[in-house]
Amino acid sequence: MRLVIVGAAGRMGQALVRAVQRTPGVMLAAAIERTGSEAIGQDAGLIAGAGLAGVPITDAPLPAFAAADGVIDFTLPAASVGFAALAAQARLAHVIGTTGFSDDDFAKLRAASRHAVIVQSGNFGLGVNVLAMLVRQAAKALDADYDIEIVEMHHRMKVDAPSGTALLLGEAAAKGRGIALKDHRAKARDGRHGARASGDIGFASLRGGTVAGEHSVILAGQGERITLSHSAESRDNWANGAIKAALWARGRKPGYFTMTDVLGLAD
Repeated sequence: MRLVIVGAAGRMGQALVRAVQRTPGVMLAAAIERTGSEAIGQDAGLIAGAGLAGVPITDAPLPAFAAADGVIDFTLPAASVGFAALAAQARLAHVIGTTGFSDDDFAKLRAASRHAVIVQSGNFGLGVNVLAMLVRQAAKALDADYDIEIVEMHHRMKVDAPSGTALLLGEAAAKGRGIALKDHRAKARDGRHGARASGDIGFASLRGGTVAGEHSVILAGQGERITLSHSAESRDNWANGAIKAALWARGRKPGYFTMTDVLGLAD
């Protein structure tokens, strides 16, 4: 499968290039970076520390998409929406690990999925998606007397909060409870706000150092507390999962999917 990596010179892009280089059945068809990047013209494999790939980084996605089977995209919301339109034109499988989308962004992605296979997830790690399944089951089994709090920590350079993974876990908890997360999401508790509202799903975001990703979902009841957690030790987990998603998406009819579909965890 011929894959395009967009954002190839970034931390996640480099992890994806390395993963493509070591995974049978896929090849690096092209590597894309933003116009003006110092990486333009350099070999994607060398930048990623994976050895010579013979694929120079370019800022021209159109010819790259035309000669590929799929694209893996961990960039920024505006860029991902633009790449989705191009992927739809080229009828590519589009794997999106970007986070921080607005409702309008999601609407545009869903429109693009009428012509392309889109697999979008806040986290492509296999372990996190199993965690989300467990969170959904726990939230379903325990009533609203158990307060749900989600705590996440990432490196100091992460720009969005809560993380896409935290929101994925929040959606899983809300689905288990049979409620809409947007109606029960507690974003911050600075100052005096009174007692905690029953049924809320709270979020706390920590930033510092080089933490790849840590997430805990706490279900706090009367006299007991359950904590479900996951720690990512490298970006390789997400890169491997993204390639698994691309291979799963190849040849499917256009549609909008998530990692739960890829792993067979969807209800």
